[in-house]
Formats: sequence, C-alpha cells, structure tokens
Amino acid sequence: MEHIFDDTYFMKKALQEAEFAFEKDEIPVGAVIVIDHKIIARGHNLAETLNDVTAHAEMQAITAAANFLGGKYLHNCTLYVTLEPCQMCAGALYWSQISKIVFGARDMERGCINLKTKLHPKTVMKGGVMEEQAAALLKRFFIEKRNLN
Repeated sequence: MEHIFDDTYFMKKALQEAEFAFEKDEIPVGAVIVIDHKIIARGHNLAETLNDVTAHAEMQAITAAANFLGGKYLHNCTLYVTLEPCQMCAGALYWSQISKIVFGARDMERGCINLKTKLHPKTVMKGGVMEEQAAALLKRFFIEKRNLN
C-alpha cells in the first residue's frame, strides 16, 4: 500500500497556508514543516500584516518548528514550501540545518538556486512538487493586484 503522507500530501497543506496568505492580501506563499510524517509547524507570508520584510512563510514555519522542538536545529525535518526559498530564507534554513526542502514553483528572479545561495551540506532539496498549482495561485494574486491598481 502506498504511503498517503507523501510530498504531494504535505504540499497540499502548504498550499492551504498560501491560500490563507492570499485571503490576507499577502503574497500567497505557504509552508509546513514535518517530522516523522507529522506537521509540527505552519506558516504563510505575513510581511504586509506585520510590516516586516522578514515575515516570509518559511521564517514563520522555522520559528514555530524550533519552538515545538525546543531547539534551533531542525534535524530530521522537511520543509514543504509553495515557492522556492529566497536568499534570506535559504540562509535561515542553512543555520537551522534542516534535513530536506521540498518546494513547488521556482522563483527565477529571487530564488536561492539562481542566486547560488548555499544550503547546509546535509540539506537535500527537491523542487517541482505541485508546481503548476503553486504558480497558478501566485499568478492569480498578481493579476488581481494589477487589475485593482
């Protein structure tokens, strides 16, 4: 029997977080952090709500996971995030020593891959999980933003 708690399952949870951001008029990026097939942290963009440029979905999730675990290192944890992490978030993920990052859509302009941001040597990264859905939500957000202005 195939395990139901796969990358798609957890990316759907991250997409739900991105929808929460969308509803708050935030750039719709969502994240969850998982250990042993259990979600221990959730986050979505809150940069506008908090007037804080560091309030990205990943940063919210990293803080929540560290609080849950009682320590700053996210060993044996996987981050599921709807958009490839930016340089800032990748740096924080480096310091957290997270084991795995799974993302949906690429960010060709500000993403950590094209900017060649280093991750922790033990961190594995996988992209393209539910990429179309993640990209579609971002496109819808920016189309609506342009139409309102």
